Amino acid sequence: MTSARPPKRTKSPRLPTQTLLAKIFHWTNLISLFVMLFSGLQIYNANPVFGGRSGWNFPDYLTLGGWLAGGRNWHFAAMWFYALNLLWYGLYVMISRRWQKRYASGSDLKALRVSQNAKRKNYALHRLVYTAIIPILVLSIASGLAMYKPASLHWLSSLFVDWQTLRTVHFIAVPIFILFTFVHSLLALRVGSIHLIKSMFV
Repeated sequence: MTSARPPKRTKSPRLPTQTLLAKIFHWTNLISLFVMLFSGLQIYNANPVFGGRSGWNFPDYLTLGGWLAGGRNWHFAAMWFYALNLLWYGLYVMISRRWQKRYASGSDLKALRVSQNAKRKNYALHRLVYTAIIPILVLSIASGLAMYKPASLHWLSSLFVDWQTLRTVHFIAVPIFILFTFVHSLLALRVGSIHLIKSMFV
């Protein structure tokens, strides 16, 4: 007579952990981005970037602020949270040397070309996307500040040639950020599954 052996327990995968500072950064980033997005659409409706005042408007349920001044107040308030959040997190990444694991290097470019390891390629692509968004962030903040204080920061506004070019550059940053968020989340899923994304917020 043989005794039935209890089934072996499979070890649950170890969940990734994130520092409290990383979680605060992601929450602040996400909330301020949504506020800037919807208030920015309110500002857009007051004077559409494309098509003049008779151009296409966004529906009211996608806007925040109720009118132009209200949209501007929400937008610029969230902008300061967003910019300062990026600033302190950038300092944190530099001081803690997390940049060595977050941003692309020559080895990542080489891995994308010749590596046969799918996981290594995912990591390399993730870091490349993470690095590529930096100049877009700088351009977005610079163009936003130039519109916020065009007289005080006239030297910054002049870098964009004219007002319409300045507005267009700033507006184009919106779909780029949406695309970045989607790609960033997709690559995080491929690298660390849903647990990696949850670890950034929970």
